[in-house]
Amino acid sequence: MRHRFSLPLLAAGLSLTGGAALAGPIFTNENGGRVWGYGQLNPAWLSVDDGAATTSELDDNTASNSRVGFWYEQAFANGTELSFNVETALGFRSTSGLSQLNEGDRSWMDWQRTDIRKIDLRLRSDYGSVFVGQGSMASDGAGQVDFSGTVLTNYVSVTDITGRIQLRDDQGALTGIPFSDAYASYDGGRYGRFRYQTPDFGGFTASAAIGQDILSENADADIWDVALRYEGDIGPLRIGAGLGYQSLHRPDRPDRNDVFASASAEHGSGVTVTAAMGNRDTDGSFSYAKLGYKGDWLPIGQTALAVDYYHGSDMALTNGATRSESDAWGVGLVQTVEDWDLETYLGYRIYGFEDNSPTTYQDASSVILGARWRF
Repeated sequence: MRHRFSLPLLAAGLSLTGGAALAGPIFTNENGGRVWGYGQLNPAWLSVDDGAATTSELDDNTASNSRVGFWYEQAFANGTELSFNVETALGFRSTSGLSQLNEGDRSWMDWQRTDIRKIDLRLRSDYGSVFVGQGSMASDGAGQVDFSGTVLTNYVSVTDITGRIQLRDDQGALTGIPFSDAYASYDGGRYGRFRYQTPDFGGFTASAAIGQDILSENADADIWDVALRYEGDIGPLRIGAGLGYQSLHRPDRPDRNDVFASASAEHGSGVTVTAAMGNRDTDGSFSYAKLGYKGDWLPIGQTALAVDYYHGSDMALTNGATRSESDAWGVGLVQTVEDWDLETYLGYRIYGFEDNSPTTYQDASSVILGARWRF
């Protein structure tokens, strides 16, 4: 039996206050409350060779988009803490939105209500944390644990950078298959929700949430999910892992159920290893592996290097195909400039796709060069 609930007042509040943000120093009150603002800008030059043509543009890197926000925290004598977080993306044109059909045609900035990331109230106590509002579902990030330091260039969500680019066939024609379908990965998201998270038990936390898509127009989607996480040190290793399950229910489309997991380890020497996998009952499955190194080679800040590999099975089945294989190899370099709160980066990736339809697809490659400045 399907259970529904509505959040009309919350949705109205989001639309009225979604643009609110401030940046500046930390302000405190005599009762221990704190308010501070923050943000980041993350422009990147993206160039994609789809096998027949090159598509290039200066965009906002979807892997960590430009945003502003503020936090309010109030601690109480009994150890309880109340916090409130508002955060919105700035609405710059994104790397994931670039395609062969819109190169140079998109507005540089087009803020919409769906750019709101968080309007989130949290109450934390010895019994755990309760979250209410627009924000992360229980499983958000459980499939993307990554200690490599190269998320800006290459991580499990391959299509953050090239999501709307289309595959080309061997005749040079666009196939209508976007990379977001051919190289999909699964993870939780951000919605209007109620979420509970347990206290930390030896590095383990569990969480559950139920929510709705309250930002997209004409959306009618109910979502619930659960997740289990771990983070801790074992000898010289820093270990992080996540396991998530999310169920999406829409009246006019089949229900969708995702299960996904990820883990990452960082050795004291700077070596990092990351892995992830996931399955969707209405689509295919994927696996992912990454090897990296973080070192202090330059006096300006840490250098992070990583190579990764993505493999998808039975993604983007079209034209009568019943099987498909997706492969993507990537390498990334991120250089931190500590005094400027800056990260510069360069990434390269190659893509291959094949299925058992009559169509043959061309290989593709992408280069991304950018910088993220945090304030």
